Amino acid sequence: MLPAAHRMRRSVDFERAVRGGVRAGRPTMVVHLSEDIRGDVTPLVGFVVSRAVGNAVQRNLVKRRLRAAAGSRLADLPAHSRTVVRALVPAADSTYDELSGDLDRGLERAISRWERRGSAQS
Repeated sequence: MLPAAHRMRRSVDFERAVRGGVRAGRPTMVVHLSEDIRGDVTPLVGFVVSRAVGNAVQRNLVKRRLRAAAGSRLADLPAHSRTVVRALVPAADSTYDELSGDLDRGLERAISRWERRGSAQS
């Protein structure tokens, strides 16, 4: 489970993560990653599951699965990071293992892109 201290709640944090960072697409989700030096050292994770994914029951199931998968990966996230996971329509029919695997690969790809971006700016 994702601890409350690591949950992204403010819309401005979501906006900064989506617009100012890097992204990595997977079949069931898009992972957005950014860094906020001014914010907390602890990484924050937020989830976007639109109505296109399904009815309220399906959306909540997807959110619960994503929160559980992200909770076990907090140690892999860089300090000061802000991560937004946007579920796509195929997420509604995916199992926990499929979502977890896509999250793993999406985070790996986003982190490597972020690191390349940072080294290019130095």
